[in-house]
Amino acid sequence: MFGISDNEVVAVAQNEQRIILTFDSDYGEIIYRYGLDNPPSVIYFRDKGLEPLFAGRMLQHLMNNTGISFENAFTVVEANNIRQRQYKNSNGYAT
Repeated sequence: MFGISDNEVVAVAQNEQRIILTFDSDYGEIIYRYGLDNPPSVIYFRDKGLEPLFAGRMLQHLMNNTGISFENAFTVVEANNIRQRQYKNSNGYAT
């Protein structure tokens, strides 16, 4: 049995002001292609690492040691790189 759709996950994250943690690249397409208003923050783990705890350890390191803000951004986490794209508001400015 499958869970809820990606679009439903986005809606829940918007309504509850949650951050989406995912290994699924589809969230970038949903947010940028469809130009969602007030998109949820997303942390996309491009690499799964060699151990089950990779994503959790990477997230913990990012939160404790980098000073990166995940709010209003799409963040791509790779083993040796982090990229972020801030969301823009209706005036074209990063929020």
